[in-house]
Parts: sequence; structure tokens; C-alpha cells
Amino acid sequence: MSDDANLWLYFVVVFGIIALPGLDMAFVMGSAVLGGRRAGLAAVAGIVSGGVCHLAMGALGAAAVLRLWPPLFDAMLAAGALYTAWIGWRFLRSTSQFAQRLPQRACGAGATFLRALVTSLLNPKAYLFMLAIFPQFLKPGPEPLWAQAALLGAITALTQAGVYGALAWLGGGAGRWLEQRPGAATVLARAMGVLLMALAALSAAQLGRGLLFPASALAVMTH
Repeated sequence: MSDDANLWLYFVVVFGIIALPGLDMAFVMGSAVLGGRRAGLAAVAGIVSGGVCHLAMGALGAAAVLRLWPPLFDAMLAAGALYTAWIGWRFLRSTSQFAQRLPQRACGAGATFLRALVTSLLNPKAYLFMLAIFPQFLKPGPEPLWAQAALLGAITALTQAGVYGALAWLGGGAGRWLEQRPGAATVLARAMGVLLMALAALSAAQLGRGLLFPASALAVMTH
């Protein structure tokens, strides 16, 4: 396969993974709807920054450590499930104040960025990606592996920014519409909370089944 074809195939795979509903997408949409486009874009920046951290950790071998020591992945999966459940609970509790666009606007873009960064860093799907998918697109050759990894990382970051940025923009517009319809806003906030709680339950179920690297990695990536 040529280098160009390899890059295009990587883009298609990455786009498909990013476009699947998950914790990162839910957090971006929730931030945009609750806090407007500014909060939504801050969440996008946090998610993308987390992706860059994943790339750096993969390059430094941290992802390999997770593979060699599965209990560490179990601990990360549990932490991610708890954090996701906590965010979902905040969405459920915020329903009575949804029309005032809380809590995201109150905590500011900086706090939203940090929460998105933590959300990304605790997302087990990203570590599965670094182990099961990313290495398959690194090819021995005249170009250094670090340069190939940097290019693939740039493609990943730009794809995240494009997909999640569009969602943040649309979500921010929806937030203004919902300000005038508190009933619909409450339903949406509760739905977001339930979605996040369901994602947390899914992670907990995977942990209960003893899902470890690298078994069934692709199955997890598509859920």
C-alpha cells in the first residue's frame, strides 16, 4: 500500500471511530448546549489536547505498560467509569437550572477545558486505539517512526477538531433555542445525564467481564 493510501485509510478509520457516539462526544455536546459555543469549543480543545497526550504517552511507551500490566488498565477503566458517572450526575442535577445555562457557564471555559482534558485522559477507548489501531499504520522505512507518528497524530487531532467542533457549534445554537423552552431543555439535560450514566455502566460491565488488552479491542472501539 502506498503512503498516500495508508494515510487515507487511517483518516477513514479515525473518522469512523470519532464519529461514533461516546463519552468525548457527549461531553462536547453537553458543554455546548449548557454553556454555549464558547464552552463547547473549550471542551473540544480539551479533548484534542487529551488526544495529543495519548499520542505522547504512546510514543513514550506508556500504552505498552498498560498492555504488560493489565491491572493498571482495570484501574483506569474503573476511574473512567466513576468520572463519567459523576459527570452524568451533574447533568441530571443541573436540569432545574438548565435555562440559566448552568453549570458549564458558571465554571468558565478554563474549567470546561480541564474537565474535557480529564475526560479524554480517562477514556479507555483511546488507549485501546493506541494499542490496537495506531501501530498498524506505522511502517518501517526511510521515514523515521516518530515523524510518521506525528503525522498520524496531526490527522487525528484535526479530525477531532473538525467533528467535535461542528457539534459544538451546532450545540451552542441549540442551547440558545432551549433557553426559551425550559421544558425541552430539562428533558435534554436528563437525557444527556442518562447517556453518560449508561456509558459509565458499560465501562463497569466491561471491567466486570475482565476485558483486558488486547482482547476484543476492536469490539470495544465500536461501542
